[in-house]
Amino acid sequence: MEQIVIQKASLGDMATIQGIGRQTFFETFAHGNTGDDMDKYLDEHFSEVKIKAELSHPESLFFIAREGIEAVGYLKLNTGQAQTELQEKEGIEIERIYVKSAYHGKKVGQLLYDRALEIAQLQGKSYLWLGVWEENPRAIRFYEKNGFVVFDKHIFKVGNDEQTDLMMKKELR
Repeated sequence: MEQIVIQKASLGDMATIQGIGRQTFFETFAHGNTGDDMDKYLDEHFSEVKIKAELSHPESLFFIAREGIEAVGYLKLNTGQAQTELQEKEGIEIERIYVKSAYHGKKVGQLLYDRALEIAQLQGKSYLWLGVWEENPRAIRFYEKNGFVVFDKHIFKVGNDEQTDLMMKKELR
């Protein structure tokens, strides 16, 4: 395995972000959702229009993990009004750490998380927060290992199905 490199993404990376997003969301969540709900979610949340708007938002940052020329995952961070909920200036949201299943267990997620932590510290944030599906124990363990604790729950819709996400937070100060 070549060294994994984390690079800041730009609007020119739209197709890469879209492709990884669709692939990893499907790999991770298809088993627990209907085909119709998955199709609806993927069409709504990973359309070119939606990804272009996210990449263009001044309070969102994207980073792509690459092994050589292959993109194997990405990170999406939100501050300010780009945050999906809290929208407090003291926090930064990790909206997505998506890693292709072939790269699970190869520390790609950890490298992306480390970049999120670095950005939060550079920006002087008090905490990192995120939402994670309550039925995704692998991700929950990963975040707990990195010092996150559950502080609330919220509803996350996949297609027409309302699911529960655990909201997790890591204090930085």
